Amino acid sequence: MTRLMSGAALALVMTAPVYAQDAEAPAGDAVVGEEAAPGTQSGEATDQANDPAAEGMDDDDDDDEEETAEIEGVYEAGAMHEYGFSGLLSRENRTDLAPLTLASGQPVSGGEYIIKSGGYYRINIVADGSQELALSGGDFFRAIWINEIVIGDTEVRPMGIHSLEFDAEGTAVLSFVAVLPGRYTLSVPGSSGDTMQAVFNIQ
Repeated sequence: MTRLMSGAALALVMTAPVYAQDAEAPAGDAVVGEEAAPGTQSGEATDQANDPAAEGMDDDDDDDEEETAEIEGVYEAGAMHEYGFSGLLSRENRTDLAPLTLASGQPVSGGEYIIKSGGYYRINIVADGSQELALSGGDFFRAIWINEIVIGDTEVRPMGIHSLEFDAEGTAVLSFVAVLPGRYTLSVPGSSGDTMQAVFNIQ
């Protein structure tokens, strides 16, 4: 009899978990199954579906794709300076330098020129006609970009230049953009004195 009661009590204890599993899960508990991921509460999927912020995130991604498509094929390089519609060579950006002088027994310049790389400059080269003189300086001319050389009513836009020579009185106006930093000279060919040269220090 005692064994029979012990067996019945053991059977009752073993079937209790089965009844607990068949009981309906309370609202808000985690649901494990194919429709919901482990650890996901039943209300979270609905809230995310109705969340305007979540929809906005998807919309933002679409907007980024549209903006990328609009500028596709365009390469815009950033600039350090904004020069306006006329660009670097506008008159507002140009700096006039003290003139160079070609005259017998006279110094070519009154001092050293200190200019900036990327700056736009204009300088007059004035010959008094007292002697046939020239200014030469291949290194200097390679370190700048020449916009134009104006002689009288003639405007010359050369690809390159090595020297300028004056057979008579006259003025040549050189406009250029300094490019390559360094110390360069324009000098009278065949001369050795410091007064017969102009020094340009491009920084």
